[in-house]
Order: sequence, then structure tokens, then C-alpha cells
Amino acid sequence: MAKMVKLTLTKSTIGASPKQKKVVEALGLKKMHQSVELADTPATRGAVAKVAHLVTVEEL
Repeated sequence: MAKMVKLTLTKSTIGASPKQKKVVEALGLKKMHQSVELADTPATRGAVAKVAHLVTVEEL
């Protein structure tokens, strides 16, 4: 099985820039405390780096 990461939206996107809101939505997160499991790819890691202050990351 490929490496996976679990992302959880821990802070609100209300004060975030529109670009950061789009990144959060592109990661599949819509509501607070919602979690998604994604493949651990460079593209995913780059998107997470843009919104690292809004999400928590767990390696699975």
C-alpha cells in the first residue's frame, strides 16, 4: 500500500486568503474537524505547505 497522510482541518478559513481557501477545498476539506486521507505525493505535500497553519497532518 502506498504511503498515506491524514489531513484534518483544525482552524477556520474565515480569515484566510481566497487562494488558501481554494487550496483547502482542493484537498477535499469543507468543514472544521473534517479529515481526509490522501496519497503522500510531492503535490499533496506542496498544497499542505501552503495551508500548514490551518491543518494537522498525520502520517499513516
